[in-house]
Amino acid sequence: MKIRTGLMLFALFVFSSFALFAQDAKQGHGNAEPPMLGVHWAKGAGPSQGSNPSMTYHGGPILPATSVTAIFWGPSWATAPADKISGLDLFYQGIGGSTYAGTCNEFKDSSTAQVTSSISYTGHLIDTSTPPNNGNRTALFLAEVCRMIPPSQLVSNAYYPIYIDNSRVGGYCAWHSYGSCSGVTVQFGFFYKLDSDAGCDPQSTVAGQSQGLAALANVSGHELSETRTDPHANAWYDNSGSENADKCAWTFGTPAVTLANGTQWKVQGNWSNSAYTSGTGYPNSNGQKGCLDGGNY
Repeated sequence: MKIRTGLMLFALFVFSSFALFAQDAKQGHGNAEPPMLGVHWAKGAGPSQGSNPSMTYHGGPILPATSVTAIFWGPSWATAPADKISGLDLFYQGIGGSTYAGTCNEFKDSSTAQVTSSISYTGHLIDTSTPPNNGNRTALFLAEVCRMIPPSQLVSNAYYPIYIDNSRVGGYCAWHSYGSCSGVTVQFGFFYKLDSDAGCDPQSTVAGQSQGLAALANVSGHELSETRTDPHANAWYDNSGSENADKCAWTFGTPAVTLANGTQWKVQGNWSNSAYTSGTGYPNSNGQKGCLDGGNY
């Protein structure tokens, strides 16, 4: 009984810490390291989307266009990647120009620059050193980007998703953040290995994909969408701090979304103010009909 009580108190402490940390990041409070943004919570583990219908603009930058370079960190990526590296290569190769990417394109910045579906994939890098056991230290993953990407190849509109080969620790599947390498502002994301992880499983029925790949693809879409519309936690989110993918977390409009390269994936939708206003799209978990995934429904 004491053991169970202790575990419950520990889980409550962890959840409360992450919630306060995310709130401080939105409010611009100082942090010793990059903020953990757009946390994709596991099913039932934490807040997934806000109750306020529309997102509003808070003055910060967006990413009108972006390039993606994936980083796979851990010794097993070189020996037993299964279909995850090749599969995520296909996923990112198909995002640019897709109707799924287009679900983010209504959002603009103060100069009226607009998010577009211009997303290029430069390929992946593999680091076979041992990564941290969990994703609680954002500074460690910023340092990995700075270590893996030569200064001459750093670009300010790039996004670097990092996939470690350790299973999930804690109540979240992934997050995104930003920081600086050699004076260049970069965006990056963090992802656990999600094999046999029911809490982060979209339960895809797409043929030819392992469960672990399907799970990573879903949360990868979530973090990329939020990075494009709110890369620094000061652009587009609702009154509760939820970003566009947060507001549609764990809800799906179609069994599979077809990307520009013809590959299919079960990927959750993104919130659209326009879809909510016009009554189109599909409902999120609060019943608000404003989610789009690029499919027809």
